Amino acid sequence: MNIRATLGALTILLSGVTLPGQVTGDVLGMHSFGLTSKSPISAATPGSCAYCHAPHSALNVGLWNQKLTTQAYTTYTSTTEANSGKQPLLGYDSNQCLSCHDGTVAVGSTLVYGKIAMSGSMNPADIFGTTMQPSHPFSIVLPLKDNIDLVASLAATHTTADSTGAVRLIRGNVECSSCHNPHVQATDLVSLNFLVKNSSGGQLCLSCHDPTRTMSNKVNPLADWTVSAHATSAVAVTPQALVGSYSTVAGNACISCHAPHNGVGTSRLLRGQNEMDCIACHNGGTNVTGIASYTNVFAEYATPKVGHPFPTSTSPHDAAEATLLNNNRHATCVDCHSPHGSAQVGLFPPAPLIRISQKDIAGINASDGVSVLTPAINQYENCLRCHGTSSGKQTLPIYGYAPVRAVSSGDPLNIIPQFAIASSSSHPVTHLRSSSLPQPSLLSNMLNLDGVTQGRSMGTQILCTDCHNSDDNREFGGTGSNGPHGSKWTHILERQYVFSQTLAPGGLISNLTPNPDTSVNGPYALCGKCHDLPNQIMQNTSWNQHSSHLIAGFSCSTCHTAHGMGATTGALSGERLINFDVNVVGQNGGLPISYNRAANTCVMVCHQAAHNADGTVTAASMRRGPVVRK
Repeated sequence: MNIRATLGALTILLSGVTLPGQVTGDVLGMHSFGLTSKSPISAATPGSCAYCHAPHSALNVGLWNQKLTTQAYTTYTSTTEANSGKQPLLGYDSNQCLSCHDGTVAVGSTLVYGKIAMSGSMNPADIFGTTMQPSHPFSIVLPLKDNIDLVASLAATHTTADSTGAVRLIRGNVECSSCHNPHVQATDLVSLNFLVKNSSGGQLCLSCHDPTRTMSNKVNPLADWTVSAHATSAVAVTPQALVGSYSTVAGNACISCHAPHNGVGTSRLLRGQNEMDCIACHNGGTNVTGIASYTNVFAEYATPKVGHPFPTSTSPHDAAEATLLNNNRHATCVDCHSPHGSAQVGLFPPAPLIRISQKDIAGINASDGVSVLTPAINQYENCLRCHGTSSGKQTLPIYGYAPVRAVSSGDPLNIIPQFAIASSSSHPVTHLRSSSLPQPSLLSNMLNLDGVTQGRSMGTQILCTDCHNSDDNREFGGTGSNGPHGSKWTHILERQYVFSQTLAPGGLISNLTPNPDTSVNGPYALCGKCHDLPNQIMQNTSWNQHSSHLIAGFSCSTCHTAHGMGATTGALSGERLINFDVNVVGQNGGLPISYNRAANTCVMVCHQAAHNADGTVTAASMRRGPVVRK
């Protein structure tokens, strides 16, 4: 038998048993380097198998003929991976593949035939180098360690969940040939990557990774994958997106976000660092077609809008970090969304329940500000990862002016005591609306962004995102994304909310808006979402001086705190969220700044006007001391 016939027989021996019925023609595909090569590398030497195999005098492992690489590799590690890699065994599966794919040995460097002259060069994407951090773990230290997101049989019996047997462990280990058959390029006719089976819908990954598995005291990070938006979306993906070979998001499934080889992220095989992994599809570009405009989340971060702070090199996100984000200030997409569990929002559930776009995300219990809820049940619990007891909170100028309240709890940025049921008044975020005082200004339905049409029913609780939301959000009639991604208004507020400001407490307010527009276009737009400004507030149904203050141009923020009363004093008992901004309001004659609801009077100096305990208002220079009555 001549060499060509022998090599032809060897091809049948090595690959014929794995060929599916629909595969025809040159099954070696890119691995055929002969005269009819389909590879970017070719040679004049006939035959295909001889570049890797030789029938005589080759290595005794697979009749191997290509010169083996002897490089040492840095192996994959991450804070969530229990298994660790080792150097692949010389001459065995992964070492054979890397003898071309690590780029250290030239293709055509054979043991039996010497160096075969080759033309062309390998595709850079097919050269993995010697740093294997961005590639799927292989040649793992045995025995395999079990984990909740792995198929139970993987560690127990060294078998995968693939019923066809195509995805398998090699000598009980994960090797290149667990997922790739080097002899058949087109088993998967779409993803021509020598896969051992069709991998659309994540079939290859799900042979070893199990989204349905449960273990006591462990949270499966893949939970609800099968019903998630990323697993079911029929949105079309263009080749320019570089997120897989399949035509839809659901088709690409896992590889939409994860790259089995040469990932950009430092761990977990991400195609991009943290939120940058999401940008390929959620940037409003042409990478995905037929997708709703509100999925363009990154538009909410574009100037002049300001959004949640992305991580920096000093505050990176890590999947294993504590749920309570202490001293690590950032807000990545995955701090608020689980990419494996998030589902598309159709109907909006009543407050305070978390939206299904945040399904399976973790949160912090409002009762103590520390204990972890996995998953969060209510939306505010997720917000409390940063905005509760976290020591990493900051007041950043990019979000706008920050008032300083006359009374507050020890940490003015901790919203838990401000919203607590024990507070004398608060917006009903973490508990039901419970004020015993009449609220004539409260609308029955929140107003949509147009300020005219009715939105969601007011109910007895509201969400953080009823105030902190994208300024064009879909829920209230816009076309943009829901949630506090970014806004043109300060503090990521959904609508305009003007803060009165002065150079000194009690001095002239520099940004009065006299005779203001009380519509959605005016400075009270956010408050007007829930409170009837023209028909109630301006008619003094709640307080007999509301209209005069608004006509003069004062902000609601001068007198009212937006969240709730985290603390009170004898001078400020906290009814109706009355808690003056001491950057704007000063003391009158050295007396504590105070408010008496029964008498509808206050004691303070504002805009160079002294407000006195008997209800009179005088020029600041004529401010009075205590009034002694006999």
